Amino acid sequence: MQKVAAEPRSGEELSLAERAYRTIRDRLVMLEIRPGAPINEEQLAQSLGVGRTPVREALKRLQYERLITAYPRRGTFATDVNITDLAHISEVRQELEPLAAAQAARRATATDRATLTALRRQLEAADSRRHDAAELMRLDLQVHRAIYAATHNPYLEDTLVRHDNLATRIWCLFVDRLSDMAGHVEEHGPLIEAIAAGDPDKAAQLARSHVQGFERAIRDAI
Repeated sequence: MQKVAAEPRSGEELSLAERAYRTIRDRLVMLEIRPGAPINEEQLAQSLGVGRTPVREALKRLQYERLITAYPRRGTFATDVNITDLAHISEVRQELEPLAAAQAARRATATDRATLTALRRQLEAADSRRHDAAELMRLDLQVHRAIYAATHNPYLEDTLVRHDNLATRIWCLFVDRLSDMAGHVEEHGPLIEAIAAGDPDKAAQLARSHVQGFERAIRDAI
């Protein structure tokens, strides 16, 4: 009797798609996949050790998030980084980052606080030894994403993750011209403390200052 291959369980397939999505997303955000570079489904699938279906599902999400662009009869490419987008991205973040910080201060669970405290320790370690730019930017992404998760508002979290990803791509483009990137990342220390202490007003104030400082630093570097 011929043996019929079992269909993959939906949870497993979703897990592969999510893993592919997160890995490709962060390669795009960190400019490991350079702006304007062609996106090859087969090469990505091989590098991730997954089939093409999870990669295809990931690319659909990444197109919606403005990280890749598909052109009829030309193919799919990593989105260019356009400095003119900085004002639009900052306009959104200046309103929503303080809201997220305040809500995180109100809603963070013990697990959220433990995650943020661990990241605070990593920030302190970054202050005591030399880190390369990519490592600092990955730490910055981790802190932002942990704060967004601590809001326990999936709509707010999703919106801010997407905008922080776009802001980080701009940051990566100008990283060689930024004079105090470590100082910018270390600003998260007091913000984490305010969230852990349950102080929404202070957390909002620090988050707003952080976003404004980011935009100033990029404009000064242009």
